[in-house]
Amino acid sequence: MERKTKSIRPFIGAKDFDLSRSFYTDLGFKETILGNNMSVFEMEELSFYLQDAYIKDWIDNSMIFLEVKDVSHFWNDLIELELTTKYKEAKLVPIKILDWGKECFIHDPSGVLWHIGEFNK
Repeated sequence: MERKTKSIRPFIGAKDFDLSRSFYTDLGFKETILGNNMSVFEMEELSFYLQDAYIKDWIDNSMIFLEVKDVSHFWNDLIELELTTKYKEAKLVPIKILDWGKECFIHDPSGVLWHIGEFNK
């Protein structure tokens, strides 16, 4: 069976919807408002839905892996954005070298964990 897939868009929640919208815009995503409680955020060909919904167990277990070409470059851009200064709940974890590649981490203001990774070639 041949499938012609085009995208995958996870849904993530937000403890403070407006704060999270601002965070993701500052991170470099373009927002399209879909309604009072949902937006889609896009960067290049990638996108996800942000909902004005907060269930602690769900948010605390939400993780997204974003593959990038160069983690070091991405990390330097993150530092320049000063996200942890502007968003007190946000956290950045520096690059770790692993057997499969490299990754750093971003915790958004609600606690959603983003793995930013680069696979070995």
